[in-house]
Amino acid sequence: RLVPYDLLYADGVRAYFARDYERAAELLQRALHSYAGLRAARRDCRAACGREAAFLGELPAAGPWEASLFGTVLRRADCLQHCLGQRLGSPPSSHRASRASRRDFQRREPYNYLQVAFFQLKKLDQAVSAAHTFFVANPQHLQMRDDIKKYQRMSGVKSDNFRDLEATPHWEAYEAGVQHYNADEYLQAVVRLEESLKDALSALEECRALCEGPWEGEDEEEEMQPGLYEAISAHYLQVLKCRQQCVLDIATKPGRISATEDFIPSHLDLLHFAYDQVGNQALAAECAASYLVFYPTDEPMLKKVKQYRTELGEDTAVTARENIQHYVQRSLMEKKLIYYAVEHLGETFNDPDLWTPDELIPEYLKEKHREDQEKQKQKTVDAEERVKKGAVPFEGVAVTMDSQQMNGTHRVVFDRVLTESECKDLLRLTKAAGEAGDGIRARRSPHTPHERFEGLTVVKAMQLVQSGDVDWRDAKLLLQASEKARKIIESYFSPGRRLHVSFTHLVCRTAVDEEQEGRMDLSHPVHADNCLLDPEGQDCWREPPAYIYRDYSGILYLNDDFQGGGLFFTEMDTVTVTAEVHPKCGRLVAFSSGKENPHGVWAVRRGRRCALALWYTHSQEHAEQEQLKAEELIEQRKMKQDQADEECLRTDDSSRSCSDPPPVANSGARSSSRRHKPGSERTGHPKKLRTRDEF
Repeated sequence: RLVPYDLLYADGVRAYFARDYERAAELLQRALHSYAGLRAARRDCRAACGREAAFLGELPAAGPWEASLFGTVLRRADCLQHCLGQRLGSPPSSHRASRASRRDFQRREPYNYLQVAFFQLKKLDQAVSAAHTFFVANPQHLQMRDDIKKYQRMSGVKSDNFRDLEATPHWEAYEAGVQHYNADEYLQAVVRLEESLKDALSALEECRALCEGPWEGEDEEEEMQPGLYEAISAHYLQVLKCRQQCVLDIATKPGRISATEDFIPSHLDLLHFAYDQVGNQALAAECAASYLVFYPTDEPMLKKVKQYRTELGEDTAVTARENIQHYVQRSLMEKKLIYYAVEHLGETFNDPDLWTPDELIPEYLKEKHREDQEKQKQKTVDAEERVKKGAVPFEGVAVTMDSQQMNGTHRVVFDRVLTESECKDLLRLTKAAGEAGDGIRARRSPHTPHERFEGLTVVKAMQLVQSGDVDWRDAKLLLQASEKARKIIESYFSPGRRLHVSFTHLVCRTAVDEEQEGRMDLSHPVHADNCLLDPEGQDCWREPPAYIYRDYSGILYLNDDFQGGGLFFTEMDTVTVTAEVHPKCGRLVAFSSGKENPHGVWAVRRGRRCALALWYTHSQEHAEQEQLKAEELIEQRKMKQDQADEECLRTDDSSRSCSDPPPVANSGARSSSRRHKPGSERTGHPKKLRTRDEF
């Protein structure tokens, strides 16, 4: 009996966070084995039932076309249920995993956990293989890149430990074949390219078989459910589109963003030339004829086929390979059905193939099809350029401590996120916070009576801008700092998956001088950010009133001219300290918000500690709406300032220079250096802002 892989995965992750690494490694490996077994069962059963679909019952009386159509469907469904039930040892429905679980396995996420578990178990060779397997598919993952470099420097690690446990055979053969081809080693090239073509077509069939899964509607709670034929059409079109996209899946090397163009035809083009060079005109002609199935009007290849016919004799038939003819005919049949739905049912379709005949595409879509292909190419080029520049999307920002140095998981420290000038500007903004008294639940000292707490939310900052108490450019810098930290954290921990700002809080804690003698408490007690910490039970309950939607947290420090106030991480017992971070201007400490990272703040014993507290979420519905409204207000202010500057230039105002900012009440002296970041243009009036208590 094959245990569902998502259940094994969930148990393995729980064991991992409980630091039971031996159990975690066992469960995660079983989950990977179960995932592979399920894919193999589905592939084999769909292939078998395509050839023979036995139906055990009698079909009800119906019209001839319905019996012909649905009779085959029912027999296929019956065959699949029996085959999968025998292979899996349990009902196939029990193996339907969530989208999140499927996405984790597609991105090889279990290997990310496995490498840490094996490292903790001192199984270095397995840790390296797991790390390399994950990194091959996620080369933009900066933390894993650092881990790989460390493994390379370790004395006990061998070069053959760096192997991809999920390697796709056709890619290994294809790259080897191309290398031989480029080195003019054509005999070796044809062997590897033939191997690659065979394995690629096999991988394509597996991908197509797996497309025939359950219906995945965009809105599962839609009130008006589709009728019989609409539902059948929608699900069938979903399967057809998935099958068409399979060629992109097999043509995209793990870890790459873009697919190799014309992956199947390119094999035939290379093979044709290689066979010609080694003197095998018969196979060269066969590959050339197979290439023409994709591009029947290609003039150079038509001339070569004509030449081969002359050399081999007019009586020798030059025909395309049967599997290639079948591949193209089947794909064209599917494209014809999809384009019918596009034209008549309002469907959309991004054709993955460059060789699709123009006559198949509806007339009004031809130009759009060409534009979409060009846009997709440019988008791919842009994405690859971003990856080449590095995972952290800002120059000068450096990783100074990673998870291993901090004795934990999903922890990192970045330096130089802000400049000294930017820190000073934000510190000036905190004076407005102190005057406004925007603390937690209106309490001046929410965590300890030994410190005075001052906090400024985005909403309050906007209110102060509107009242003229602070300069709008200082408030803009607050938003920019939050967004910059978001991009850095997203690129390091969650590349490819969007993080949203959940809450931004500019916080200062000032030591009350007369309250420090004999002090034993903390500035902020040990806690986790998305669950309720239970030190005695060694657990953390992810339930309200905890902010369960938070995924990552960050603290961006503004100063270091105080005593105490450092951040520290602990074990689940809240007592055993595992790492400490000392504040300084521009330092960002980022970590996942769950039970793996209990943390607190040492007492501030002298001076004033200021930092930007940040929380981020993958859930768009929990994104901070106040942040978006604030950006709109800032943009409106910027436009007004630009208009005022233009008006000043026109009227030649002699009372003050046009380049000077307009006077702002109670804002204090401004720094001469100012960074400007153009905002996106927005329209409409913002709704009334409402302060939200996040603590």
